[in-house]
Amino acid sequence: MSASGVTQSAAAPAVDKPTRFGALKYAPFRRFWLGSIAAVGAFNLNQLAQGVLVFDLTGSALDLGKLGLATAAPTIAVTLFGGVLADRIDRRKLLMGAQIVLAALLTLLATLVVTDVIEVWHVYVIAFFSGLATGIDWPTRNAMFPSLLEDKSQMMSAVALSSILWQGSRIIVPTTGGFIIAAFGPSFTFFIAAAAFMIMFITLTTLKLPVTPKIPGRNPLHEFAEGFRFIARTRIFAILIPLTFSNMFFGMIYIQLMPAYVDLFGGDAREIGYIFTAVGIGAVAGTFVVGKFQQVAWLGWMILGGISISAGLIFVLALSPYYWLSVGIAATVGFFNSMYLISSMTVLQIRVPDGLRGRVMGIYTITFSLIALGGFFGGVIADFTSVRVAIATGAVILALIVVIVATTQPQIRSLDGRSLVED
Repeated sequence: MSASGVTQSAAAPAVDKPTRFGALKYAPFRRFWLGSIAAVGAFNLNQLAQGVLVFDLTGSALDLGKLGLATAAPTIAVTLFGGVLADRIDRRKLLMGAQIVLAALLTLLATLVVTDVIEVWHVYVIAFFSGLATGIDWPTRNAMFPSLLEDKSQMMSAVALSSILWQGSRIIVPTTGGFIIAAFGPSFTFFIAAAAFMIMFITLTTLKLPVTPKIPGRNPLHEFAEGFRFIARTRIFAILIPLTFSNMFFGMIYIQLMPAYVDLFGGDAREIGYIFTAVGIGAVAGTFVVGKFQQVAWLGWMILGGISISAGLIFVLALSPYYWLSVGIAATVGFFNSMYLISSMTVLQIRVPDGLRGRVMGIYTITFSLIALGGFFGGVIADFTSVRVAIATGAVILALIVVIVATTQPQIRSLDGRSLVED
């Protein structure tokens, strides 16, 4: 059955030839993707502005870590059960509700800044409640977009396009946001982000998306446990998901600590924007490159290579003595990390059963929260040593984990992209 409810002709091809932008030919996916541009931009703008605001208020790398903890802890807690909700009720309504809450919270934060009554604990509290809403948004978003495709052959395209949303936003938003913050202060960026979430809400009201079948009479805790059991007994999931957790927690420490890192070079919001933009440019380039290798026999080695090179470059970034050298290194980090993330997420999206998709991808979605949580880990190290040592420590730990996986898990090394759709 097609998205419009009309059965496809028997003469129509069962599987389309995979193309880089093939997923956009499906109208529901295309509209959802276009509408998501605003929400993804809002997430990135809010992350940038909150970090700048906290560092302006306190000048402390540890406080940046606390901001990460305030955001990540509720997001992780809710994300797990957000996946259960995404498998039980209408995903469109869940996503609409999350947009309303996020818009309201950012409007409140902007108002506190404008009226000059803002204190750092206000930011933490609003970050906490934003994290609760994000815990519903992310697993629902990740569970929703695969259902808008009519066949799995375009899954790599859909994953790549979803990555382009995030990485493309990292190209445009940080530089633009840096200039806005420098010119008008963080409050204006919070108002813009709130408006962007409302644009996504309005877009969702105009879409007719597949309704998630209701699962009556089942204990949500049992359903939650079922998602964990699937991951535990499915080797590829049991390896790739923890590996991605490690990548985000240890490898992405520099993201949360970026205001403090840029301050080492005497930079401000503009310089933060430039370096995040460099990461985004590299990631988009990696997205396009990985699309050319979606069905190679050595997909497993590409996954391991992407994350290992990224870890090495992050270590070099930690030691970089010059700001513009750091910008170039950040771009290459984005390139190789994007290759890893897209390849590994495609494997997971293709292999997960539809009935478990919300729960399993909800667990996977914790990865994005681990960036902020890893920032708290890095902030504690930076408070005792330095920002450079914190970033380098995370990179070394990640590299060691990758070596262990590469040497002990032949299931990853032998992943063959040619057989993914058929399996």
